[in-house]
Amino acid sequence: MKISLRLRKAVAQSLGFFSLRVALGLVLLIIVFILADIGTKGSGVISWEFLSQPPRRGMTEGGIFPAIYGTLLVTLITAVLAVPLGMGAAVYLNEYAPKNRLTRLIRLSIRNLAGVPSIVYGLFGVILFVNIFKFGTSILSAGLTLGLLTMPWTITASEEALKTVPNSFREGALALGASPWQCIRTNVLPYAVPGMLTGTILGLARAAGETAPIMFTGAAFALPILPQSIRDQFMALPYHLYIMATQHHDIATVRPLAYGTALVLILFVLGLNLGAVVLRYRLRRRRIRY
Repeated sequence: MKISLRLRKAVAQSLGFFSLRVALGLVLLIIVFILADIGTKGSGVISWEFLSQPPRRGMTEGGIFPAIYGTLLVTLITAVLAVPLGMGAAVYLNEYAPKNRLTRLIRLSIRNLAGVPSIVYGLFGVILFVNIFKFGTSILSAGLTLGLLTMPWTITASEEALKTVPNSFREGALALGASPWQCIRTNVLPYAVPGMLTGTILGLARAAGETAPIMFTGAAFALPILPQSIRDQFMALPYHLYIMATQHHDIATVRPLAYGTALVLILFVLGLNLGAVVLRYRLRRRRIRY
């Protein structure tokens, strides 16, 4: 009886691990297929001219430098809004906020906001930043809208990173007479910051690839000159790709350029993700060293 029970458990465990490996293999196979298709079709377009020149002749010639420049600016404004406010809110919710029904309701609302479709944020950004605050369709409006979109992800990731720090770290510091902020600054944040930054950068990478929020708040179809201030309209890689792939008057001609733009956007997002991994590794190494 015991042997048969052990055998059933072993078989169930083997089947479970096999199912997980098959699922992982299918996901990796799909990702590799997509990346290989975009890479093979887009790599032939990548050149110094493509990366450094503005589009010409209705985007059928030239490059995508204004789109790269606009994407970098919008991502920077998104980070300026989402990173300090998101991390600060996470620190307050996890370390200072009382554990009551109101705090649980706030956490539930933040989780729900993380799942709201991006187009809803785009419409909200039009009402708040474009119309009410009179920022117009601009880099500033688009960046602030993406900042609102990213903030729930930043708060959630930062709070989860703070929860991984053992309570004994806090209790030991408080027992030695440290203030709550001294305890958080010296005993909590050094261990939580790697996870907080990783989640934040991944949220920024997701925002950099969004199209719906920026198409309502500031992205333009074609701007051969660079924006002179954050109150100007701009080009961005995701919106540029959307136009060339679906709305262009000569889609067949610009299809190679669309693949090249998609490859650049993927490399940009992968660069942010790789930066998160490297930053987390370096911070962990520094923490272990000291």
